[in-house]
Amino acid sequence: MSGPTEPRPGRPADERFGAEDWRPARETKTQRAWRPGQRKRARSVRAMFASTVLCLEAVLLFFLGMTLFGLNRGADHAPWVAVAFTALAAVAVLDCALVRRPLGVAIGWAIQAVLIASGFWEYSMFVIGPLFALTWWYAITKGDQIDRENAARARAQAAWEASHPEEAGPRT
Repeated sequence: MSGPTEPRPGRPADERFGAEDWRPARETKTQRAWRPGQRKRARSVRAMFASTVLCLEAVLLFFLGMTLFGLNRGADHAPWVAVAFTALAAVAVLDCALVRRPLGVAIGWAIQAVLIASGFWEYSMFVIGPLFALTWWYAITKGDQIDRENAARARAQAAWEASHPEEAGPRT
């Protein structure tokens, strides 16, 4: 680590901010762009909830594929069932990047339908599938509600800070 008087590698010698010795040698673009008082970007609670449900479903889909493969090991279609459910698990994980958009939510609903329909091959999925669909519905609806409340709270906070500049103080 460079000392407080030495310039950091890749930084001009006259730049004081960001040359602290406690900073890591390699920083991300976001870390380099951060300045004191800068607000953090709001994160979507719906995206976090939905991504959690999708990742749990991906694990379920993979193991469901392995279960159906094991139960139908002698059948010609058994490897294809395992491949199909593994691919669907990959789609569920990749859908985590799209849950902020309507397409991502639609793909999530399609995954819920496949989980429920898989009960025709493994009857326990008639219980597990609807429970995950209910969890998906809750993640989408409650996440939307919390995101709206957070946005309203942020607008109210910004309005208050604009009307009380002497009391607002620096934000981190």
